[in-house]
Amino acid sequence: MYLKTAVILGWFFASYAALVFAPLPWWGRVLMAISLGLSCAGIGFSIMHDAGHRAYSKNNWVNQLLFMSLDMLGGSSYVWRFKHNTLHHSFANIDGHDDDIDIGLLGRLSPEQKRLPFHRFQHWYVWPLYGLLVVKWQFWDDFYCWATGKVGGREMPRPKGMDAAVLVGGKLVFLVFGFVVPALIHPVGWVIAFYLLASFVQGIVLATVFQLAHCVEEADFPVPPESHRMEHDWATHQLMTTVDFAQKNPLITWYVGGLNYQVEHHLFPRISHIHYPKLAEIVRETCEEFGVPYHAQPTLWGGIRSHFRHLRRMGRPETASEPTLNAA
Repeated sequence: MYLKTAVILGWFFASYAALVFAPLPWWGRVLMAISLGLSCAGIGFSIMHDAGHRAYSKNNWVNQLLFMSLDMLGGSSYVWRFKHNTLHHSFANIDGHDDDIDIGLLGRLSPEQKRLPFHRFQHWYVWPLYGLLVVKWQFWDDFYCWATGKVGGREMPRPKGMDAAVLVGGKLVFLVFGFVVPALIHPVGWVIAFYLLASFVQGIVLATVFQLAHCVEEADFPVPPESHRMEHDWATHQLMTTVDFAQKNPLITWYVGGLNYQVEHHLFPRISHIHYPKLAEIVRETCEEFGVPYHAQPTLWGGIRSHFRHLRRMGRPETASEPTLNAA
């Protein structure tokens, strides 16, 4: 993990330095912006994610330090911990509780969400919208959650003291190195353009990888009864709502930090992702032994196609569980 961390961080700093300081032609800066976006996603997948689950190291201070790499990239580790660790991992694919399956009016990911007429085309138009995820996250979501004390419809304790300082400090570091330093060397218009390109690449990669784990044909979207008690036990719920993909592709496994093994991650979030391939063999055998579901797409392309078909199905009127709203 330490070597992998050094490689990814080196990739990030080299991409940033080349983009901002090297005397490159415009097309070279485009390539470096794309590389920067990919490296930012790599930090999220392989470093921040494990650290946020305290799966990177046995030392909590190491986990916390590396978890704050998210703040360096303009996100908020405080908000993410509540949104991801508390809500998503506890209530995966349950509408109204799992904020990760709520992308607002522009898309419908769950059968329990309202359908609008234009959702019929969401399997085509939603992909570029994924590219806006990071910009929205950096400049709106974290501040909105802080101001309202909510993530989605759930109450979130507002950050105070050191937590608030890290949130604000992280945003300032991001703004200084993302905009102020480059603007001292390059025209502001170019700075904004290359920021948007890097963020667009990062957003599409991040969103796609996480969508392939839950918003696909194989995944269930349980509806909790009126008693608010989940129908199945916690582990079975994770198996029903989570899907692996491209398990036999070591390059994808390396880059996405084992998040192509989402089943194993949801069952054992405190275990480092480097152990997921071996763990998957045990989980699969155990599921077969006890007759519980284990979902896995053999390839990345298979997962993308499954997400595409899920989006298409969710956009059709016959999958609406509630009356269709008027677009106006």
